[in-house]
Amino acid sequence: MGKETITAEQIKDKLSVPFDSSEILKYCKKWKRILQEVKSDCMYKKIAVLGGSTTKHLKDTLELFLMREGIQCDFYESEYNRYWEEGVFENRELEQFSPDIIYVFTSYRNLNLDEVLECQYDKYEQLWEKLQERYHCTILQNNFELPFYRLLGNQDAVLNKGDTYYINRMNEKLYTYAGNHNNFYVVDLHYLAAEFGLSKWYDLNTWYLYKYAFSLEAVPLVAWNVSRIIKAMCGKNKKGFVLDLDNTLWGGVVGEDGPDHIEIGEGTPVGEAYLEFQKYIKRHEDLGIVLNICSKNDICTALEGIQKEENLLKQDDFFIIQSNWNRKDENLKTIAEKLNVSVDSLVFLDDNPAEREIVNQNLPAVETPSFDSVEHYIQLVDQNHYFEVLNLSQEDQKRNDMYRENKLRKQEEERFQDYGSYLRSLDMKARIHPFQEAEWNRIFQLVQKSNQFNLTTKRYTMNEIQEMSKSPDYMTLSGRLRDRFGDNGIVSLIVVQKEDETAHIRLWVMSCRVLGRNMEYAMFDALLVRCRQCGIRKIKGYYFPTDKNGLVKDLFQRLGFEHEDGCIWCYDIPKAGGEMNEYIAIQEEGD
Repeated sequence: MGKETITAEQIKDKLSVPFDSSEILKYCKKWKRILQEVKSDCMYKKIAVLGGSTTKHLKDTLELFLMREGIQCDFYESEYNRYWEEGVFENRELEQFSPDIIYVFTSYRNLNLDEVLECQYDKYEQLWEKLQERYHCTILQNNFELPFYRLLGNQDAVLNKGDTYYINRMNEKLYTYAGNHNNFYVVDLHYLAAEFGLSKWYDLNTWYLYKYAFSLEAVPLVAWNVSRIIKAMCGKNKKGFVLDLDNTLWGGVVGEDGPDHIEIGEGTPVGEAYLEFQKYIKRHEDLGIVLNICSKNDICTALEGIQKEENLLKQDDFFIIQSNWNRKDENLKTIAEKLNVSVDSLVFLDDNPAEREIVNQNLPAVETPSFDSVEHYIQLVDQNHYFEVLNLSQEDQKRNDMYRENKLRKQEEERFQDYGSYLRSLDMKARIHPFQEAEWNRIFQLVQKSNQFNLTTKRYTMNEIQEMSKSPDYMTLSGRLRDRFGDNGIVSLIVVQKEDETAHIRLWVMSCRVLGRNMEYAMFDALLVRCRQCGIRKIKGYYFPTDKNGLVKDLFQRLGFEHEDGCIWCYDIPKAGGEMNEYIAIQEEGD
């Protein structure tokens, strides 16, 4: 492999689960050089790793996994086992680095199991509070894995003198803190050690010689999981499954065997395995993950298979069913268009390697994991963390309803020849107001996830959102849109920085679910009203082009801005008038 040519796409494939940890560690530097040569629309993050043990290989592999996702990083590493001192006390080097993310990399090795638990926990909480106060950034914190021995045997988790008991209580306190603090996320080292196997997790020679808290072989696994959290923070989660049918959701080929002879449900080991996989997939609906079908079958044949009584997934569980004899990459494009998402938002599950290869070749942005046998399907999908959850908003849990409502809107649109008449028929109502505390989680989500309608590409942290919400130097607007088909939730955000009589638009994003509904005009009208109230006479807008936001390249021009220079546009606020919203009724609070 060292002398062989390897492409960036091949590297990305090798950095998907299941991966070879030894190969990643061996070729890490080489693969990073190759990925760096690929010209792409990258995000940039500054990550500080405050380590309770040696972190070099962790940092290197984390950087590699993030590069796979189009996230370029600069890193700060603390001195060995100086995580607490560097975090709590003044640290000019770290302050100058100005991290976006701080990863506190500790393990069971950093616990003094003889110390009173509350006292030890208080030290960690002091660390987190100091980091938040000083750096105002996202904090990642490992929970604690179990040691490689049980001093009290089977009762180690029960008796208060047991190390297992101690660690479990520490973890419970950590989870409580995470649940009560935004922008603080747990890296589940406890689970990873169990998944890896404690007997393999610990390599005592590696610890005594090099102060690695666990086996080098486990390092890429930990780095992979951390990268999934950061990927989700950057709005790079997937949004939906696209599923094959035959030998993917059930055993057998429905077109050949008939619906009565496909294997699904209790009675056979294979049937039970497919049923459990369907249960796993269905649970994603509650997370707002949309399910779709892409199958080479006649539609009637496909529906006969889906309607088989033993199937847990029924026709109503699927938003789009593309069952025909077209190429699957073309069907995937159609599904993405109907969902109004980009193809890189989809995960394609198909047992047939030939079909997966066609999709890989023509739609490399679609995640297409390699399947072997049904008993491994759940593990393979789960370990890839396609839908890593940071928090669950009401919008997340209602997302499937929103997709279905949009489908009804599309059907309604087809009834009209005049688009304006269609918009009026929707009876749209918007509520636009400054950011509110109850909405912070959804606002943070929208900031991180919006790519198509995102003018400045700025990704604010939760702390920054909170500070701007309260600062007199900023003006914030959150827009919620309803119509006769349902509530779209919070769909658009504007942040402007006030400077004398000028308002600078630092952020303007909008959800793709309401594109083409004139919500941008309603938001701009609301901005004009607020600006006049604050004595603002001029608005400056900024457009930074990316591979995905070409949709809004002419937005400022449509709104009446004059092009000033490069990315800068300027708008002189008239004393009256200038409003552009024709189709959306603006509701006041309490309406």
